[in-house]
Amino acid sequence: MLASLFLTSRKIAPAIDWVKTLKGKGDEISKLVEKGKGDFTGPEIKGKTLGVIGLGAIGILVANAAKSLGMTVYGYDPFLSVDSAWHLSHSVNRSLSKEDIFANCDYITLHLPSTPETKHLINTESIATMNEGVRILNFSRGELVDSAAIVKAIEAGKVAAYATDFPDDVLIGNESVIAIPHLGASTPESEDNCAMMAVDQMKSYLEEGNILNSVNFPNIAMSRDSGTSRLCVIHRNVPNTIGHLSTACGEANLNIENMQSKSKGDYAYTILDISGAVNEAATEKIQKLPEVIRIRVI
Repeated sequence: MLASLFLTSRKIAPAIDWVKTLKGKGDEISKLVEKGKGDFTGPEIKGKTLGVIGLGAIGILVANAAKSLGMTVYGYDPFLSVDSAWHLSHSVNRSLSKEDIFANCDYITLHLPSTPETKHLINTESIATMNEGVRILNFSRGELVDSAAIVKAIEAGKVAAYATDFPDDVLIGNESVIAIPHLGASTPESEDNCAMMAVDQMKSYLEEGNILNSVNFPNIAMSRDSGTSRLCVIHRNVPNTIGHLSTACGEANLNIENMQSKSKGDYAYTILDISGAVNEAATEKIQKLPEVIRIRVI
C-alpha cells in the first residue's frame, strides 16, 4: 500500500515503460531521459494529507508509516478497539466521520471488510465531496469501490489516480488506474505467518475461549486472572440475555468473577469467569435458556 502512494503520485510505472523504448539509442539516452522526464512529474507526498478509513492491524501500520514519511494523517474507525488504539501514533488525527475524510484529504486509503454497509463506499456521490485531484487507494476489497464511478471521475479530472489490487474489466487499460494482481500476501513469509496466526488463534480459542478474526462472531478476548472455571456462551443477540445468564448462574450457586460480552449481527458471545463447581446440572440449566445456542466449560 505504501508503494501505491508513490505509484499514484509520480507515474513511476509509465516512466519505466517509456525508458524501455530508448533501447538502442546509445549515447543519446542521457539527453533523452533529461528531456522526457518532465512527462512523468507528480506531487511529493510529504506535506500532503492522507485519510485512513479503517484502523485495524493494517490501517494502523499505514497511518503510522505515512506520518513518519511527513504526511498529515487522519484516521476514521467507529469500531476502533482498545488494543488498536494503543498501537496508533498519537500524532494521527481523529476524524469523526468518513465524510470528514472525503472532504479534507489528498489521498484516501481503505482498510475495511466487505459488508452490505461498505459496498460501493466510494461512489459517484462520495467522490463528489472529495478534493479535486484526490488519489484513492484500495487494497482491502474490490466491492468497496464502484469501478464505473471511479473511471468517470478520472475522466472528469476529479480523481487523479486510483490504485487497487482488485482489477476488473472496467479498470484495466485506464492510464490513471494502477491495477495490481493482488500481490499483498504473495510472499513466502506471509504463508508462514498466516499458518502461525491460524494456529495461535485456534489455540487461544481452545484454551481460553477467545475469538479473533472470526467471520460470524465478534472479536473478544479476556485475560484469565480470576475464577476457577470459564464459561463460553454462544447466544442470540437479544435484550436481557446477560441478565438471564447471571440469574441462571446465581441459581446454580456459581459466582461470576469477571465477564465480557460482545455481539456481531444476530449473534453474541459471552465469556464468564466463575468461582464454584460447574457441574452438569449447572450447564444444563444455562443451556436451556432460549437465547443460548451453545455453552462450553474450560
